Amino acid sequence: MSSTKTATVTLPADDQIQIVREFDAPKHLVWKAWTTPELVKRWWSSDMGETTLAEIDLRVGGRWRYVMVAGDMEVGFHGEYSEIVENERLVSTEVYEGMPEAYSVNTATFEETDGRTTLTILVQHSSKEHRDGHIASGMEGGMNRAMDYLERVAISLA
Repeated sequence: MSSTKTATVTLPADDQIQIVREFDAPKHLVWKAWTTPELVKRWWSSDMGETTLAEIDLRVGGRWRYVMVAGDMEVGFHGEYSEIVENERLVSTEVYEGMPEAYSVNTATFEETDGRTTLTILVQHSSKEHRDGHIASGMEGGMNRAMDYLERVAISLA
């Protein structure tokens, strides 16, 4: 699968990453693909592996957890929701289970113009070192592939 779109990644502060990506789908469908476990399993690991677990308890104080298997490696992430405005805004913590001290607080906003959605994610890391480690992990390439799949899943819901 290929896409001509890529997310714009900027570093607005020493401990932040901002990601902006446009989708050819209305925000309620991008939101649904982002917050429904069986749909997350279709896009989150993109072509890098298989998402074997996607648990989402979508309520303030609820938890989420995703696990991907790639080759003989298992990678897990989890967090807790602190703010939910349906189809608009989602704030949660994110912890990479291989490095639990490097958590972040992620704020995702979904804005729609003419049936297209702009997803903006502000990743607030606990330190500059953790932010730099996140960037150095190759997150940008994997994230762009996952967002291509996310768009495809959202479009399929129309």
